[in-house]
Amino acid sequence: MMKSSRSFLISAMLCVAASSVMAAETAPVMDNKSCDPPKYPKAALMNEESGTVTMGFLISADGKVVESKVEKSSGSRSLDKAAIGALSQCKFKPGTKDGKAEQAWVKTDFVWKLE
Repeated sequence: MMKSSRSFLISAMLCVAASSVMAAETAPVMDNKSCDPPKYPKAALMNEESGTVTMGFLISADGKVVESKVEKSSGSRSLDKAAIGALSQCKFKPGTKDGKAEQAWVKTDFVWKLE
């Protein structure tokens, strides 16, 4: 009796794990044409600041930015602020779960290079 209930429990756990793995999820995707690229802050240009900022955006089911945060700084507060301010205005193709649009986080890098 003990062995059959243990195997049922293991089978039930495997079904739960399989159903969560089988849930098809896609991440939100930025529509680059929906917003202007960040502009280099004058002070950052004068100080020859550059770097890559990694940002996190919470995207709603209708493709709008609900929340944003700096995940990893470029090393320049003004570059981070300019990137997050500009890219928060972008529209996104929302993420989906099982074919249905749903709110999700996405990470995006922006590279500041002096030319």
